[in-house]
Amino acid sequence: MPLTLEKRSRKQIKKLKPFLDKWVDRIEQPNYIDSDPVLFMHAFDDKEDQLLAGFFAAIMAWGRRDIVIRKVQDLLDRMDHHPTEFITNFSDRDERRFEGFKHRTFKPIDIKWLTKILQSILLKWNSFEHFWEYCYEQAKEDGRPLMTIFHEQFFAQHPEAPQRTHKHISNADKKSSCKRLYLYLRWAVRKESPVDLGLMDFIPQSELMVPLDVHVARQSRVLGMLSRTYNDWWAVKELTHALRLLDPDDPAKYDYALFGLGIHPGSIPQQLIVNPEVLD
Repeated sequence: MPLTLEKRSRKQIKKLKPFLDKWVDRIEQPNYIDSDPVLFMHAFDDKEDQLLAGFFAAIMAWGRRDIVIRKVQDLLDRMDHHPTEFITNFSDRDERRFEGFKHRTFKPIDIKWLTKILQSILLKWNSFEHFWEYCYEQAKEDGRPLMTIFHEQFFAQHPEAPQRTHKHISNADKKSSCKRLYLYLRWAVRKESPVDLGLMDFIPQSELMVPLDVHVARQSRVLGMLSRTYNDWWAVKELTHALRLLDPDDPAKYDYALFGLGIHPGSIPQQLIVNPEVLD
């Protein structure tokens, strides 16, 4: 990738709105659910089950979606499809349930500690949303990124958790894009969507950051909405700022458009391409 990329002006970015809105409407449809890990939130009726199943689905959303779905299904099978009950009542003797589980760098020891931490959160805050709300208020008070506080407070519940498990929960202070955590919040916070469930109210959807994966970043650079060449926290901020020019109340919805453009090569009209070299 070249060291410098051309960036559209604010006025030029706003001209992309009709094109990207069309792609949001095309991709954000009910049939999207069955092929995406968000389906695990739709699989439950109880809010806490939805939030916990969705959390595991989001942090495991790494690689091909069909493989992710298969692995999350395996994990929920081991929880007897009652994640809240399983996590709340988890004890060390239940650790054997996770034997043989593997997804990417997730191993049984990671699932064990993530479960123990979630158990402590549920026992202390009564719901996962209340924990997120606590982290959000702390982040506002400290003037620090939400995902930095979430990471710190999450592992503060069990400081003895191994360092290898820490890597599965992103931290903005480590320059991470926090893609999977913001994907989770898109699922759980956005309202009036045929895909996202709008279960949590602790943060306005206007404050959501875009989940920056490689496809979203690539299409954003092609369109001249993102000039940073690394997919890090600063790139997330730059792109989200651009998307707020299109819809200040709901910038994260454009994740659908940029994802859709990524899986449908050649869909960007030539006149809208600003950095063609990114396509090479």
